[in-house]
Amino acid sequence: MLAITVDDKAFRSSLDAIYRGMSDLTPVMQSIGMELESRISGRFESRTDPSGNAWSPWAQSTVDNYPEDGNRRLLDRYGDMLSSLSHQADATSVRVGFGQPYAAFHEWGTKHMPRRGLLFADPDAGTLSPDDEAAVLDILDVWLSDLGN
Repeated sequence: MLAITVDDKAFRSSLDAIYRGMSDLTPVMQSIGMELESRISGRFESRTDPSGNAWSPWAQSTVDNYPEDGNRRLLDRYGDMLSSLSHQADATSVRVGFGQPYAAFHEWGTKHMPRRGLLFADPDAGTLSPDDEAAVLDILDVWLSDLGN
């Protein structure tokens, strides 16, 4: 299994404050996982990476050799990768990703295929895009405000 950790510096103080009020962050992590899963799923429709950059089109060799039974959509030949998108939350973390191992090739790109990112703005650094980070911070703000009431 491939595991990548997100740099959580931007979230650490909010998570610590919520943890002091709740001790079990599973509902918070579940909210974050659902939001990120929704945002990643939307990228299959927009055909853009987390930073909003359009995915590179197929190479001509891919177009020429594409199977007749595929749906002819970029990163969605049979729907297997998108349908494997999921998240798992527990008291201290959330994991969001794909059940298909070839998703990593799309996230990083290869020698013969450009990167078509889905999860990270920078997969090597483990950073979310500014929009994804803001969405997580918004969720944390809601949980913090609920604790204050």
